[in-house]
Amino acid sequence: MKDNKRIRIALTKGRLEKDTVALFEKAGYDVDQLRNKGRRLILEIPDSGIDVVLAKAADVITYVEHGVCDMGVVGKDTIDEHSGSFFEVCDLGFGRCKFALAVKKGDDFYAGFGVKTIATKYPNVTRRFFEAKGMDVDIVKIEGSVELAPLLGLSHGIVDIVETGTTLKENGLEVYEDVSAISARVIVNPVSMKLKKAAIEELVAKMEQYKGQ
Repeated sequence: MKDNKRIRIALTKGRLEKDTVALFEKAGYDVDQLRNKGRRLILEIPDSGIDVVLAKAADVITYVEHGVCDMGVVGKDTIDEHSGSFFEVCDLGFGRCKFALAVKKGDDFYAGFGVKTIATKYPNVTRRFFEAKGMDVDIVKIEGSVELAPLLGLSHGIVDIVETGTTLKENGLEVYEDVSAISARVIVNPVSMKLKKAAIEELVAKMEQYKGQ
């Protein structure tokens, strides 16, 4: 049974986890357990009433939605692809990148009248983007290196996360159009927001105060 006096926050393992731990440290929390976690996935910030759960991005949303975690830190890419029943309360500003439409260098994506095929790991994001343009597209879900799809003739373009664009360039692709901006966000379970409002708002305020420092 979860202790109703404590806050449990899920962090996306990897880069967002490290950036969030650094933010907690700036805010004055004791992060020794988080830095020396070994293989543990549930950790405690001493004298804070805060427990930290380490999870994959999509699972952060699942845990917050189901209320087993009160809060989560997850990329806007995961939020946009999976959506869900939670509040998005804060943009932490780190983990910045973007969704972009990319094509083979020199291709004019919107030329012609046929239905375009898009390869992506993010079908929901892709579908909404083209629906907003009033375009019908065929979407092919790819699990691995999505850059291969236009090179092999499977698709006219891809929608993927782009940070530096280096991988695209090395494979003869280029950004054709930006889709949306991505960064780390704080999400909160709606029931937790009611039951633990003061504690959650205090933690969010601290995260807002020290982000970008």
